[in-house]
Amino acid sequence: MEFRVLKRCKSNNARFGEIVTDHGRLETPVFMPVGTSGAIKGISPGEAKDIGVEIVLANTYHLYLRPGHKLIENIGGLHRFMNWSGPILTDSGGFQVYSLSKLRTISPEGVTFRSHLDGSTHFLGPEKVMEIQRSLGADIIMTFDECTPSGAEHDYVRASVKLTEQWARQCLEEGKKNGQALFGIVQGGVYPELREMSAKGLVSMGFDGYALGGLSVGEDKHTRERVIKATMEFLPEEKPIYLMGVGTPEDIIESVKMGVDMFDCVLPTRNARNGMLFTNKGKLVIKNARYAQDSSPIEEGCGCYTCSHYSRAYLRHLFLSKEILSFRLNTIHNLYYYTHFMKEIRQAIRDDRLAEFSHGFYRREIKSL
Repeated sequence: MEFRVLKRCKSNNARFGEIVTDHGRLETPVFMPVGTSGAIKGISPGEAKDIGVEIVLANTYHLYLRPGHKLIENIGGLHRFMNWSGPILTDSGGFQVYSLSKLRTISPEGVTFRSHLDGSTHFLGPEKVMEIQRSLGADIIMTFDECTPSGAEHDYVRASVKLTEQWARQCLEEGKKNGQALFGIVQGGVYPELREMSAKGLVSMGFDGYALGGLSVGEDKHTRERVIKATMEFLPEEKPIYLMGVGTPEDIIESVKMGVDMFDCVLPTRNARNGMLFTNKGKLVIKNARYAQDSSPIEEGCGCYTCSHYSRAYLRHLFLSKEILSFRLNTIHNLYYYTHFMKEIRQAIRDDRLAEFSHGFYRREIKSL
């Protein structure tokens, strides 16, 4: 993997860049739709490409449990398995072990947990996580980490940071597949000094990129932004920075100003299935009665397939009827909004007008339509 910064913003730390992988080039800042089990819920890889998606995120934990990483490897790797020719990033599964496993035991060697699918017992540690990600063949892979719960005490988080650093070193020693890039994950909860300790420890190992983990797990927006800003100070400018699981448009634009390059979040796809649509004038809740006879698209001027062909009235009908097509059309629109939003941010950085773009974004009427 190669990462190059092509333009820096004059008024803040935002930067426009590119990442080159064996499966193609992508521009940053970039948003990665979540395809947890090797699929973006509701749409095909071809539709994702048409929307403008450049890179997809999949998850080690889920693909390990079902259908199994060896099966995917035998078929030709994750790219072939899901018919996606572009770059793929796989999360290591640390967050899923934390969030989905009610019964888990953490040791210096890794985590023993029960599957959320059938209750069977499994073990994930640095060695196993690297084995799985080598089998999947993703372009960007992540170290195994412990995601600490919101509100965790300082002593617990400090011990967790040390364990995450130990696991990161073991992942590095285990080795990646030729062509893969390995990112270290910074932890430390909401404690700036522990974030600094985690960042410095990982940077000393020389990873291909760095991710900020353990955020958007219950902390407020102000705290999250404070933690991001404090952590960015200790990460190298020549490496890509990935903010994990944080993805409202407001969060994205503020994090871009602090120098973040990569984002992922289930928000656009999950909200689409719940009937909440993103527009430049705020959030539109399609089930509202006011749209029952509305012949206009979700948003005038939107270039997505949904807005080009369907009315709000029809989309409301589909949603209330619980038609599968509702989820598909809503997802197409929301992901188009996100990819277009990121494209606008990149252009604003190139034109040295990100501050102006940001002011215009916040002047929009942000409320449910």
